[in-house]
Amino acid sequence: MTPTTSRTVVIDQPGGPEQMHIVQVPVGEPGPGEVRIRHHAIGLNFIDVYQRSGLYPLPLPLRLGMEGAGVIEAVGEGVSHLRVGDRAAYASQPPGSYCDVRVMPAMNVCRLPDAISFEEGAAMMLKGLTAQYLLKHCKPVEGLQSGDFVLFHAAAGGVGLIACQWARALGLQLIGTAGSDAKCELARANGAAHVINYNTEDFAARVKEITGGKGVRVVYDSVGKDTWDKSLDCLAPFGLMVTFGNASGPVPPFAPAMLAAKGSLYVTRQTLFNHITSRERTQAMADDLFAAVTSGQVKIHVEQRYPLEQVQQAHRDLEARRTTGSTVLMP
Repeated sequence: MTPTTSRTVVIDQPGGPEQMHIVQVPVGEPGPGEVRIRHHAIGLNFIDVYQRSGLYPLPLPLRLGMEGAGVIEAVGEGVSHLRVGDRAAYASQPPGSYCDVRVMPAMNVCRLPDAISFEEGAAMMLKGLTAQYLLKHCKPVEGLQSGDFVLFHAAAGGVGLIACQWARALGLQLIGTAGSDAKCELARANGAAHVINYNTEDFAARVKEITGGKGVRVVYDSVGKDTWDKSLDCLAPFGLMVTFGNASGPVPPFAPAMLAAKGSLYVTRQTLFNHITSRERTQAMADDLFAAVTSGQVKIHVEQRYPLEQVQQAHRDLEARRTTGSTVLMP
C-alpha cells in the first residue's frame, strides 16, 4: 500500500543542530526516472553539517541527508536497473535521506549485494565512493605506484578508515593523522603505515621525518583551514594537494605563486557529485567499492547508531569529533 506520509528531517533556516526538526511529508508515486525507497538505515556525513549550517547554501526549507539504504517499493517509467523488492543503497543529490521513505532520482541508486548489510550500505556509499575517487582518480601528474607515501587527514573517520584499508590493498604507504592516540591506533589497525596525533605532534615535521625529507606524493585533506598550510609543506615537488572537505572551516584565499615556491605543486578541490554524473559512472565506481568490501579488503566500520529522533545529538557528536568510523541513523 502506498505510504501517505513519511517522517522527514527539515530545516527552515541555517544554524546549529537545534534547527533540525521532524515533520510529516506526503510521499507519492515515482515519476519517470525515479524510485520510491523505504530506508532501513541512513548515512550521516559532514556534508550534512555543511548544508545545515549554511556553509553550503541551499534553498529553504531543506530536507537533509545524502546517503541511505533500503528496499525499492516502486519504480518509475524508464528505470531498468532496479525492481520492486530490490535491496538498494545510494549517495545522491538532492538531499533528503533523513526520512522513512522518499521518492528520488534513480540514477545514483545501486542494487546492494546480499553480502552487504543495510547499515553497511548506508554507511559506505558516500564515504566509500569518496575514498574510491580519491585513491583511483585523484593522483599526482606522475601517477601513484606501490610504495609511494600519501598523507590522509582524519584517518579514523568514515572516509579515512575506508581509505586506510584500500590504500594498503593498493600498496601505498598511507600516513594517517587523527586527534587522539586511540584514533591513531584505530587508523593503524586499519592499514595506515604510519600515524600522527596532530594534537601532540607537528605533523609536517613528522611527515618529513617519516619520508626521509622527501615529502608525500599526495595529501588528502577534508579538515580544511586548520591543516591547509602545513599540508602544503608536506608535499614533494610536483605533489598534489586534494582538498575535499572543510571540517575546521573553509580554506582562506591564497596566492598561486606560493605553489611555485613550495615545489610547483598542484591543488584540486574535489566533490563526489562531479564524479557520479551518469548512471554508468556511478555503477562502475560502486562496483569497484562493492568488490573491495565483499572481498574483505575493506571493512565498513559502523560505530555509532542513533534513532532518527536523535538526529540533533548525532550532529553534535559528529561536529565535536566524538565519533569514529561511520554513523547511521535508524528510521
